[in-house]
Amino acid sequence: MGELFKWDRFFENIPKIVPYLSVTFAIVIFATVLGVLLGIVIAFVNMKKIPVLHQFFKVYVSFMRGTPMLVQLMLVYYGLPVLIDSAFGTNINREWSAITFAYITFILNQGAFLSAIFYSAITSIPYGQTEAGLSVGLTEIQTFKRIILPQMVRVALPPFGSDLVGLFQNSSLVFLIGVTDIMGRAKTIGTATKHVLEAYVFVAIVYIIISLIVRGLFKYLNDKFEFGKARKTIMLDEI
Repeated sequence: MGELFKWDRFFENIPKIVPYLSVTFAIVIFATVLGVLLGIVIAFVNMKKIPVLHQFFKVYVSFMRGTPMLVQLMLVYYGLPVLIDSAFGTNINREWSAITFAYITFILNQGAFLSAIFYSAITSIPYGQTEAGLSVGLTEIQTFKRIILPQMVRVALPPFGSDLVGLFQNSSLVFLIGVTDIMGRAKTIGTATKHVLEAYVFVAIVYIIISLIVRGLFKYLNDKFEFGKARKTIMLDEI
C-alpha cells in the first residue's frame, strides 16, 4: 500500500483542499436559507389550497422528491439555458457561472423537501389549538407565532437536521458541472498528480466530521426542546 497511499501526500493535500470548503458551505447556506423561504411559501399555499398554485406546487414537489439530485442538476444546467434562450433569446451560459446553476438546483430541491417537512409539522398540530387562539382574541398571525410555530419547530427539527446532512453530502455532485468545491479540487489534484486516493480519503473524512457535527447539533437542540416540553408537562401536572 506504500505507493497507493502515502501519509505525506495525504497531509500535503489538506491545505490544497480546505480553502474550497467555502464553496461547499456557500451552496449549503444559500440552499438552506432560500429553501426555507420557498418551503414556507409552498407549505402556506398547500395549507390554503390556493387554486392553480396548489396544483402546480403539488406536481413540482412530487417531481423534486421523486427524481435523483443528479438528474435535477443536469436538467437545470443544460435545460434552463435552452428555456431562457427560447423565451428571451438570451444565452445565459455566457453570463452565469456554473455555481449559479448549482445554487438554483439546490434551492429548488430544498424548497420542495422542506415544504413537505413544514406542511407535515403544521398539520400534526390539532386545529383545535388554532381555534383556541382565535377564540381568545388572537389574530391568525399571533396564533401561528405564539402557539403553532413553537410546536412546529419541535416537530420539524429532526427531519430538518437529516435533510441538512443530506444536502451537505449531495453538494459533492456540483463538481460534475464544473464547480470546484472540495470534491472538484480532490479530482483536479488526482488528475494532476496521478494519486487520487489521498485526496478522496481526506474529503471523505471532512464529510463524515461535518455530518457528525450537524447530527450532534440537531440532537442537542431536539433534546433541549423535548426537555422543555417535559418540564412544562410536569408543571401542569403539579397544578
